[in-house]
Amino acid sequence: MLSNAEFAPEMMHMPKVAIVILNWNGKNYLEKFLPALMCTTYPHFQVVVGDNASTDESLSFVRKHYPQIAILENAKNEGFAAGYNKILSRVEADYYMLLNSDVEVTPGWMEPLVQLLESDSTIGACQPKLLDYNHKDRFEYAGACGGWIDQFGYPFARGRIFEICETDSGQYEQVSDCFWATGAALFIRASLFHEMKGFDPYFFAHQEEIDLCWRLQTHGWRICVQPASVVYHVGGGTLPRGNNLKVFLNFRNNLIMMARNLPFRESVWKIPFRLVLDGIAAFKGLLSGQPGYFWAIFKSHCHFYMWLLFVRKAMPTRKLPTRRLKGFYHGSLIWAHFIKKKKIFSEIIDS
Repeated sequence: MLSNAEFAPEMMHMPKVAIVILNWNGKNYLEKFLPALMCTTYPHFQVVVGDNASTDESLSFVRKHYPQIAILENAKNEGFAAGYNKILSRVEADYYMLLNSDVEVTPGWMEPLVQLLESDSTIGACQPKLLDYNHKDRFEYAGACGGWIDQFGYPFARGRIFEICETDSGQYEQVSDCFWATGAALFIRASLFHEMKGFDPYFFAHQEEIDLCWRLQTHGWRICVQPASVVYHVGGGTLPRGNNLKVFLNFRNNLIMMARNLPFRESVWKIPFRLVLDGIAAFKGLLSGQPGYFWAIFKSHCHFYMWLLFVRKAMPTRKLPTRRLKGFYHGSLIWAHFIKKKKIFSEIIDS
């Protein structure tokens, strides 16, 4: 286990931050983005590379060029959720920064995140502003400037509605409550991560951070975005958008998340309606020549029913009416975007 003692003793009065990168065959990203990360100016941090049984030369590269980085290995590819759970069970710090390997940090990125959580004990987790590495004036899909969700489980964000990512013109510069913080750069109190028992390992990958943030909110914790911290995300490094496995995981995990966290009186009508919307999306994909998309959604529904029958009872969760949650849009994102033609976040949510 990596202990607090491994941090510089002269910094013991400062919160200890473990920046943890979960790696799987990501040598190219580590080569590209570790140099900027190692120049982080916050003085009390440690970088940990948690490896999900990579078969490339990731670990030999890190050992050769960055001997100061701690390496923790999983015996097999555990996915994002269980992979992080197992690695973080061996890391001690005050805060965890869960950072994707395909993220480029900017000078001074860490300080605003630490200052935000240190200044407000009600905030459990936060994220930086996430911009597109390849279009650096544009918000990035995976979290933009703070994640939201609509009543039928569709995630969106300040700066991103479905596939439309806004140009960053300074329109979302204030610290703001949100529903979820991106897993690409999730800053969280370490004690809370373990108190919540981390990510749901059943998810494997995709939307596990939304589920975790939902559970945090039901236990009274706020989720925020800190735009004073900026990072650039490549995105799609492991599973690009449109990949059928990614479609399956997103649809399955979203349904599980709703069933797990919605109060009964909300779930009995919202989930069936969402299943109908999924069916429409699946047949639209089939008619447009994407049979793989159709079968991925069909498979996701089958696995969701299996979860309801065989797994759900083993996963008790506190419920909270959605009217009490921050970053929850009580309308339909599909209706607002596709029918009413509202293209950007500020047209749907009064910022």
